[in-house]
Amino acid sequence: MSTSPNHAGIVTAFPSVEFDAAIIGKLSQSGPRYTSYPTADRFSTDFDYGQFLEAVAGLRMRRSQRPLSLYIHIPFCDTVCYYCGCNKIVTKDHGKAATYLGYLKQELDMQGRLFAGIGKIEQLHFGGGTPTYLSDRQMGDLMAHLRENFDFAPDAVGEYSIEIDPRTVSAERVHSLRAQGFNRLSLGVQDFDPDVQKAVNRIQPEAETRAVIDAARAAGFRSVSIDLIYGLPKQSVASMERTLAKVVDASPDRIALYNYAHLPHLFKPQRRILDADLPSAAVKLELLALCIERLCAAGYVYIGMDHFAKPDDELAVAQRQGRLQRNFQGYSTRAETDLIACGVSAISAVGATYSQNEKTLDAYYEKLDGGVLPVTRGIKLDTDDLLRRIVIQKLMCNFELSISSLEQAYPIRFPLYFAAELEKLKAFEEDGLLTVDPHWISVTPKGRLLIRNICMVFDRYLTLARADAAQPLRYSKTI
Repeated sequence: MSTSPNHAGIVTAFPSVEFDAAIIGKLSQSGPRYTSYPTADRFSTDFDYGQFLEAVAGLRMRRSQRPLSLYIHIPFCDTVCYYCGCNKIVTKDHGKAATYLGYLKQELDMQGRLFAGIGKIEQLHFGGGTPTYLSDRQMGDLMAHLRENFDFAPDAVGEYSIEIDPRTVSAERVHSLRAQGFNRLSLGVQDFDPDVQKAVNRIQPEAETRAVIDAARAAGFRSVSIDLIYGLPKQSVASMERTLAKVVDASPDRIALYNYAHLPHLFKPQRRILDADLPSAAVKLELLALCIERLCAAGYVYIGMDHFAKPDDELAVAQRQGRLQRNFQGYSTRAETDLIACGVSAISAVGATYSQNEKTLDAYYEKLDGGVLPVTRGIKLDTDDLLRRIVIQKLMCNFELSISSLEQAYPIRFPLYFAAELEKLKAFEEDGLLTVDPHWISVTPKGRLLIRNICMVFDRYLTLARADAAQPLRYSKTI
């Protein structure tokens, strides 16, 4: 449990981020993660396959040669982790994966024809579920099919990543993944403590994880990332201290530190977690402060929200060069790319549109059997959406916004167009979270952990939603 009797007094400062428990406690609320703007809960079934085709046609008409990003969703898992809120299918029947791959290849064929001659793939990400649920042979076959349908940038240029469950791969499999074209690995760890692992139904010995990391380095992977979660059942400050020491010793290139969002009314597996086992709000703040302190002291750069990276990692370099972007996989090194997403529930971002695939296998298969892409909903952004998306992207990725640059790109006067928003920002300015002058909005180190709160000010849809008192809770806590 807590080792500090007064969590409100915790202030931890590093050059890139400052943790102030009193401010965080005051401002923590539910809010979007802004992997897109507008957020996915604003998508409509009025958006259909035809509008997606129009968006692709628009790229072709403009003769776009911007790089492309490709996301592949593999929804299957062998076992359920109780904390998980992902779109997944838990099954031991691996025959279901074979059926799924047949349909996924159909979608890839269709998307490949649509995007032929429109840019190279510079970024690939396999997510899930558990992508390594697929056998080595199935993965090799799928990667070959991708290369038949899309033009990939060379290995030295592209970032080709896959999420893996260390419990499902051997050292030999890791080497095979590298040979198949992946150059970045993301490992789910969450916590090394045995009691925490038991409480979330994910038993994963440290030695197993370290063996995978060692294999990845031996195989020549460019970057290895570890996912951690704070706020899990049975976690304490002492247990997190031990986990962080092991993580720092493993020395991954990137670390994603997620806040566990306990939403059992939305995610059925979370109902198996006992409320009594969850750390209190005060302890959660201590856990976050501890993580920031230990990771920054170990030399990691705070990228934003829940991401840390070594100074020489591509993510940190991209941020310094102003190339960082947020998409549905979190922070990305490739700004200004159109995202093609394939697989059940996957979300594409093409031109001024977002589109999501069907969320169930039956509906996904039915659309493809009908000869159309499995788009079920989406949104076409208007000028106001595009403007606010840029504002939120810049603040999320760079912690600053050039007002004059925005006024040059759009026919607006910022102080007039965003008069209401600037008024709301004054409270953040008084708390020392940001500064506003005629040319810049700059987020201070103290404000960086609360960047979601700051961005919410510019979210027009949240303002509209607040008028609906019956709106259900659908967001995690901002901190």
